[in-house]
Amino acid sequence: MGVKRYTQGIVYAVLAYLSWGVLPLYWKQLEMVSSVDILAHRILWSSVFTLTVCLLLKRAYLRKYFSNPKSLISLTVTGVLVSINWGIYIYAVNSGQIVEAALGYFINPLVSIVLGMVFLGEKLNKTQLAAFLLAMVGVAYLTVNYGHFPWIAIGLALTFGIYGLMKKKMNYDSLSALAVETTLVVPIALGYLVFGVSGAAIQLPLNEDASFTTLPFPELVLLVLTGIITALPLYWFGMAAVKIPLYSVGFFQYIAPSIKLFIGIYLFHEMFSVTHAISFSLIWAGLALYIGDMTIKLRRQ
Repeated sequence: MGVKRYTQGIVYAVLAYLSWGVLPLYWKQLEMVSSVDILAHRILWSSVFTLTVCLLLKRAYLRKYFSNPKSLISLTVTGVLVSINWGIYIYAVNSGQIVEAALGYFINPLVSIVLGMVFLGEKLNKTQLAAFLLAMVGVAYLTVNYGHFPWIAIGLALTFGIYGLMKKKMNYDSLSALAVETTLVVPIALGYLVFGVSGAAIQLPLNEDASFTTLPFPELVLLVLTGIITALPLYWFGMAAVKIPLYSVGFFQYIAPSIKLFIGIYLFHEMFSVTHAISFSLIWAGLALYIGDMTIKLRRQ
């Protein structure tokens, strides 16, 4: 792997995870809108934004992916996975559970490492293995002492871990693939926004909570902009996933939950116990060890 390609992958990964780290501040501005409504708008406007950019840039991959049955199946799965991940995360932020969401994104790198070793044959050296074990002990300690099953954390880790693996294996053009996968789940989102769904019942006429006609203008603008703030980090993530090993992508993800943790504790005053402190110290020690090993490798190259 060339140094230039690897360095580009690192830059894309850092950009993606910094952006995801500060996203709770954005979702908090939409607390008055239900999590399902935000998710539906996020899917819709992400599709609109990415399709528009692809058409302006004349990306030939767009037509190729839409016309290939294999691509459609793969991108439908990734579209569903990332939509579930978005929904869980939005719910966590707007229900005051940012710390548990941060735990999920601390667990996700471990999921990425395991998936990379099992499905892609990626291997860790002794230093990287020690870093992985330190982080794994920290996550296990927090999970065991959390007091209840952290379904938000586990759901976030699994959905995004599998999403990252699939993006790595597909090796598609990042922007075009994102446009297709969001567009494939738009019918569900648009159906909700037009008709509104409550349990199994369909409410007619327009959904009073989520329709375009009843939302205040500032909230509607924020919802429309979710297309941009969603698409750019995912594009950067997709670029990183094809340029550097999956375990490297996984370890860089510690940037985002560290920022989320800070936001949850210091800005929104969520609980941070001694158990959290011990666990996160182990995780950060593992991250420091891994970054040190990676820095030495890059200097040698």
